[in-house]
Amino acid sequence: MGLLKDLRDFFFPRVCVCCGKLLSSQEEGLCVRCMASLPRTGLLNTPENEMERRFWGIFPVERASALYYYARGGNVSNILYGMKYHGRRKLCVQMGRMIATELMGTGFFDGIDCVMPVPLHKKRLRERGYNQSELLAIGISEMTGIPVETSSLIRKHNNTTQTHKSSFERWENVSGLFDITSRAAVWSGKHILLIDDVLTTGATISACIDALKVIPSIKISIVTLAWSKS
Repeated sequence: MGLLKDLRDFFFPRVCVCCGKLLSSQEEGLCVRCMASLPRTGLLNTPENEMERRFWGIFPVERASALYYYARGGNVSNILYGMKYHGRRKLCVQMGRMIATELMGTGFFDGIDCVMPVPLHKKRLRERGYNQSELLAIGISEMTGIPVETSSLIRKHNNTTQTHKSSFERWENVSGLFDITSRAAVWSGKHILLIDDVLTTGATISACIDALKVIPSIKISIVTLAWSKS
């Protein structure tokens, strides 16, 4: 097994998604130096924090948090790009584990019944081969034991990417985008944790909430890997 790994690394060297440096056998996706330099939000489980307030007037979100600040062209942006478009599946799961590690001691996961990733449309899922938000959810589940739920929320349309859209265009692009299935009835009175890779305007998460809030007495919390504060 070790020889095969050495050969793979020789022909397909593993490099840091941020700086391009060759990774050691103990590093996955990111080198230690870049990992340490990432801009943490420090939101943790702070009640009524600024990210949570983004959803006031839309739905009474229980909790909201993100691990890193997002800035276009920064290292966190490089991580997200690698996760989405360069097949960095292990990095997605690793980032999910890091989210869980950051929040586990704060009570953030207390009472949560499932982790629900923002779904991709089935066509885009076939093209990409995976949903980065689902892999983040798997990483969280591995650390917390909370099950991942992928059968209750669906994306109805293969909408165009949100990248380079204005705030208004982002909201227009996701209007009526999601729906729930018959399976969603089991979450009546339950507490779900919605997860996505990045929150910018909040349009995508809000569209998910619009679909889910018809479930009687549902509670919703939100966590993302990255958050654009501006």
